[in-house]
Amino acid sequence: MGKRLTRIYTRTGDDGTTGLGDGTRAGKETVRIEAIGVVDELNSCIGVLLADDLVEDVRNRLQNIQHDLFDLGGDLSIPGRLSMGETQISRLEKELDEYNAGLAPLKEFILPGGARGAALCHVARVVCRRAERCVVRLYRTETEIPVHIHYLNRLSDLLFVLCRILNRQQGVNDVMWQPGKNRLEAV
Repeated sequence: MGKRLTRIYTRTGDDGTTGLGDGTRAGKETVRIEAIGVVDELNSCIGVLLADDLVEDVRNRLQNIQHDLFDLGGDLSIPGRLSMGETQISRLEKELDEYNAGLAPLKEFILPGGARGAALCHVARVVCRRAERCVVRLYRTETEIPVHIHYLNRLSDLLFVLCRILNRQQGVNDVMWQPGKNRLEAV
């Protein structure tokens, strides 16, 4: 990191722009800044999840994900920079396979909820999906789809599986969707 903040308020953003890592400035309303912000929000959601009582294995993996997300945000803040690669995606796929192997196949959709940790993980999952959509919009103007989209796609899958794992670890059943549960009967 080339520049350390010694003051938190700089006033440089008072004109509606923010500095990128390459020294250029971008409007705070741009897709790039939105994508950086949603990735930061996702990282914060995982931080809230980490404040919960988690087994060490899950905790370590989520902390690794937080480091990945900082790398991803750094890449987004320096157009053209790519510090992530297939290694991070392969790690997520391996973790997905490991966790999913012990879970019963789903026959219905599950509702967000269950144990507190699972519910927090569901929030992180939906924020991850939003981050993915923002990054896709950003890269629609680029010539190739970078690894960031693939990473976020795998991460949302892993977070879904972790929701189920966290419920199981807390002895709570997944909340199964009951289609038409509250459908009104014809009179």
